[in-house]
Amino acid sequence: MRERLRGIPLRVTLWDGTSIGLADVPETAEVVVKDRRTLLALVRDPAVGFGDAYAGGRLAVHGDLVRLLEAIYRHWEGTPASLAREKRRWLPNDLRRARENIHYHYDLGNDFYRLWLDEQLVYTCAYFPTAQTGLEAAQVAKLEHVCRKLALRPGENVVEAGCGWGALALHMARHHGVRVRAFNISTEQVRYARERARQEGLSDRVEFVEDDYRNIHGRYDAFVSVGMLEHVGPENYRALGSVIDGSLARHGRGLLHFIGRDRPRALNPWIRKRIFPGAYPPTLGEVTREVLEPASLSVVDVENLRRHYALTLTHWRERFEKAAHSVAEMFDESFVRAWRLYLAGSEVSFTTSYLQLFQLTFARGATETPWTRAELYR
Repeated sequence: MRERLRGIPLRVTLWDGTSIGLADVPETAEVVVKDRRTLLALVRDPAVGFGDAYAGGRLAVHGDLVRLLEAIYRHWEGTPASLAREKRRWLPNDLRRARENIHYHYDLGNDFYRLWLDEQLVYTCAYFPTAQTGLEAAQVAKLEHVCRKLALRPGENVVEAGCGWGALALHMARHHGVRVRAFNISTEQVRYARERARQEGLSDRVEFVEDDYRNIHGRYDAFVSVGMLEHVGPENYRALGSVIDGSLARHGRGLLHFIGRDRPRALNPWIRKRIFPGAYPPTLGEVTREVLEPASLSVVDVENLRRHYALTLTHWRERFEKAAHSVAEMFDESFVRAWRLYLAGSEVSFTTSYLQLFQLTFARGATETPWTRAELYR
């Protein structure tokens, strides 16, 4: 293990007091391994072994967890990708498994997410006009940024695939005068979104449908998906493309907002096993080749909001830590440690460029698109 991690500014201490440093520079943190079984797990499968041991309290980190993870990610980024091996363990996201995966993460309870998300429960990357913008304002700015990219016009019909707690659908209807059908397979989220639409008097303009994106039907002026594509699975990209193609009108356009990669590579195995089962962050090439090209949809614009997601996660992590006691009362201390590691690791994934956040707009070939980007920043 020391040979594999050599160069990371880390000290490893074993249960018997044995302690070794891994670099000739000041150490970022000390990792205390509390028993032999945990040490063997770290050797056998470092990512899953570390995550499970940290969550279970069999491994302790003394020092800055974020800086430690950042050093590890930078060290491992140069290692060969293991996508072929990971794909052999991949379980296709069919309709049943997709519903199970979404329920596992998103139906933990709205009260849990209220503790650390913004007031609208937007659980996707925010858009910060400045680094000093607060999370609430940055999430509203993201909703408006998406709407401007779609060039929405009053009276149009929009379909949204994977709508979360409904913030974007309600924003589109309220501020841009469109009608929205929003699809989601999370029971908790759909129930919340419908109630919010009722309270805000938007039920006649926004319909929340508890169903899979594969069952979208009808014709729409715009298609939008924010934070869903990473849950689709590579085997379903062409099916998604067919859904988009079948739902867009002749002048239709759309936007995909998703976590991605610079090269084909599986998600961190512990995150996929314990936090986001079935998730896979695609490359731009995979999305254009498998989703858009078969439907003859033209790429209009691509923006990378990687740094915005890193800052979003900083806000989430800090809010989560302030609410850690309440989270422990809802679940247990192991859950708190697991989510602390997930949020810290995700933040580091974006600061180190291990992950990207793409916003990709597309349109039918003959659709008129804005002459410049000026309207986005007006």
